[in-house]
Amino acid sequence: QVQLVESGGGLVQSGESLRLSCVVSALTLDYFDIGWYRQAPGNEREQVSCISGADGTTSYADFVKGRFTTSRDNTKKTVYLQMNSLQPEDTGVYYCAVDTGNYKCSYQDYWGQGTQVTVSS
Repeated sequence: QVQLVESGGGLVQSGESLRLSCVVSALTLDYFDIGWYRQAPGNEREQVSCISGADGTTSYADFVKGRFTTSRDNTKKTVYLQMNSLQPEDTGVYYCAVDTGNYKCSYQDYWGQGTQVTVSS
């Protein structure tokens, strides 16, 4: 059974950093695109980043470019999201998801349960 488990969220002040982790089980992580997403209260879920399983290339939403970095360690079956210069508008629940078709995270076949990130001003 495929499972994704996020961790690393918490409460930080504006300007601080957090690193989120997403551990994927029952899949060979090397093969698949993994996306990070977030959902703020009252808002729709939005994509934050994507990392390719084929070649490790990354892409980011404009609102995090230059501040967030995604990476993967296939030996640990873990994908990371390093978040720097956090702002209150980054507050939300952060999720990782697997695109098993490798459509650059256009599809999300499996989701984690999410981890809460709260940034105070």
